[in-house]
Parts: sequence; C-alpha cells; structure tokens
Amino acid sequence: MNKNVLRIAVPSILATITVPLVGMVDLAIAGRLGDAALIGGVAIATMLFDLLYWNMSFLRVGTSGMVAQAYGRRDFKEAMRVFVQGIFTSTAIAFLIWIIQVLYVDVAFAVIECSEEVEQLAKEYYYVRIWAAPATLGLYVFKGFFIGMQNAVSPMVVDLTVNGVNFIASVFFALHTKMGFSGIAMGTVVSQYTGLVLAIILMFIYYRRFFKHISLKASIQLKSVRRFFSLNTDLFIRSICFLCIYSGFTALSATFGDLMLAVCTIMMKLLLLYSYFIDGFAYAGEALVGRYTGANDGASLKKAVKVIFIWCLSIAAVSTVAYAVEGETFVRILTTDEEVISATAPFLPWLLIMPLMSCIAFTWDGIFIGATASKTIRNSMIYSVVGFFAAYYLLKSSIGVQALMVAFMVHLLVRSLYLSILAKRRVFI
Repeated sequence: MNKNVLRIAVPSILATITVPLVGMVDLAIAGRLGDAALIGGVAIATMLFDLLYWNMSFLRVGTSGMVAQAYGRRDFKEAMRVFVQGIFTSTAIAFLIWIIQVLYVDVAFAVIECSEEVEQLAKEYYYVRIWAAPATLGLYVFKGFFIGMQNAVSPMVVDLTVNGVNFIASVFFALHTKMGFSGIAMGTVVSQYTGLVLAIILMFIYYRRFFKHISLKASIQLKSVRRFFSLNTDLFIRSICFLCIYSGFTALSATFGDLMLAVCTIMMKLLLLYSYFIDGFAYAGEALVGRYTGANDGASLKKAVKVIFIWCLSIAAVSTVAYAVEGETFVRILTTDEEVISATAPFLPWLLIMPLMSCIAFTWDGIFIGATASKTIRNSMIYSVVGFFAAYYLLKSSIGVQALMVAFMVHLLVRSLYLSILAKRRVFI
C-alpha cells in the first residue's frame, strides 16, 4: 500500500511544490520592480483570479473522483464520458469569463478596499492574464482525468512544464522587455497554453485506445448529466467557501494598509507552502479511495487511508521544524524590503502552528473527494466559513490584524473535526 500511495503522491508533490514557488516568483519579481504597492498589486490581482478559478476547481476535483471510481470498476466508457463532460463545461465557462471580464473587475473593485495605485496595478495584471482562461480551466479537467486513472506522472510533467515556462517567461517579459509589471501576467498566459498543448499530446499518447468509448450522445443523457452536475454543484459551493476564506483574508488585510497587505500576502504564501507536500498525498487519497470504492474493496480502502494519514502527519512534523529554523529566511526570499520583513516578525509564530492544525483537514479533503462524498465536503466548508468570519469580527477590535490569523486557524479546526466525525459513515464501506 505504501508503494501504491507513493506512486501517486511523489510525482504529485514534485509537481505541486512548484506551484507556490511560481507564486513566490511573481511576488519576488514585483518586489524587485518597486515598492510594497507592487506586491499588493500582485496579491489583489491574484485574488481576482482566485475568485474566478477556485470556483471552477470542481472541474478537477469532480473529474478525479468520478474517473477514479470508474477506473476501479474498469468502466472506461464512463471515464471518457466524464472527461468529455468536463471539457465541454470548462470551455463554456472560459468563454463566459471572457464575456463578463470588464463587468467582473468593476464589481470586484466596488467592494475591495485598497489604494488607488494597487487597484491600477491589479487591473493591469488582470487584463493580460484573463486570456489564459480556456487553457487554465481545460488543464483542470485533464489533471483530474489523469489522477483518476491512477496516473500521477502525466500531470507532474504538465505542471513542471507550466511552472517552468511561467518562471522563465515572467522573468523575461517583466525584467527584460518594456512590459514591466504586466509582463508577469504575460508569462502566465504563455505557460498555460504551453501546458494545454502538452496535456493534449499526453492524452493521445496514453489514452487514445479509449477514444472509441467517446460518445456525445452518452455525454448529454439526462441521467449522466444530472449526476455530473449534482456532484459538481456541491463542489462548486465548496470552492465558493474556500474563496470566501482565502479572498476574504486578502481583502480584509488590505483594509489595514499596503504594508499589512504585503505582510499578510507573504504569510499566506508561507502558511500554505508546506501544504503542497500534503496535497500530493491528498491526490493519492482521491485516486486510491476512488479506485477501491469503485472496486468495492473495503479492506484496501481502510489500509490506504491509514497509510496516507501516517505520511501526512509525518510531513506536518518535519514542516514545523523547518519553519522554526528558517522562518525569517523564507520571508527574505520573497522580499528585500526591510520594513516589510520587520513587520512580518510578529506573525512568524503562526508558521509553527499551521502544519499540525491543517494536515488533518487537507488529508480528509482528498479522501472524501475519492469517495465522492460531496455533500459532506460542502457542509464542512460552509461551517468553516462561519467559523472564520465569526472569529475575525469577534477579535478584530482587540487584536487587530492578528485576528485574521486566528480566524484562519479556526476554519481549519472546524473542517478537521467535522470530517473526522463523519468519516466512518461517509467514506468507509
């Protein structure tokens, strides 16, 4: 079972660990182009895309769980049906995003509080990166399909390529052309379409024998469409809840000024850095739990969950030590602004609490996705949103911006407890 888990987790970790590094590259480039406002511009612009794309993460999550269960039953016709439905859905959503792009950004800045300089920089970034929408959403579906088919190598190759190209292209366009700040966004556009082309090539290489199972008629049958959208509606609500928390964190931090916005942006990047290791095992949970659920193999299912949790708790312990030893070093990688570095110091102790507080919630997420227990996942996030905002507004007047950190930890605790209590009923067979 360790071999099965690591076969999926290790390639996923190698791929996902580059994701925060790319985000850190964007921050680092912005930090070397000017002052704290540029870091804030990247943070707000990134939040705008989180509002768009995180809501669509159900395209990957739902595809992964359903395809994994189909794989367990050896029902490849069903797996291809899910893939086709995902591609049609992602393409339609991407065109809708293009249509409403101006309206969306105007409405967003009607409610986001930030300085005029940060707003202008964020819009400059947004209107370039928005053209990557079809590639970004299409890659969600491809990645979910690959993971569901127990193939972690293909999404690893795609992610490493996307993130490598993003690094090179962003540095080139931002620092070596006249584009400047908007060059950071152009690097993302180039990398996303590069990744989509590669994903299509890999699909032909590994799964063209299953193309015979593609049926547009089967993909639009009412029963199959209803199941696809029922599951994904729950996961869509889950994504909205994630955005309420993560985008709320950024938007609320912006109300404390550009300096605190920069500090909170850096802290969030560092708080989530370790979680990309955990995500590799969460992907293993999606793939293996879905596979064993589809195959009705309860014994292997329980063993997989146990092994995955042992690995995740071990990673959390090691991460805590790393944060304790090199916390300030991580901050200095992201910015050379001494004022920002100094202002970050009071927040560093949160890095010691984050891993153990969050690893249970992150791990259960992958396991519940594999079991397609979408309603339970949805409810856990609804309750955690309530916990986040209740904690923030109760503590804001007494501890200020630190209330954001407390609120973030509260939402993790709610998720962990709720999913742990319902696991026996919703996951195990």
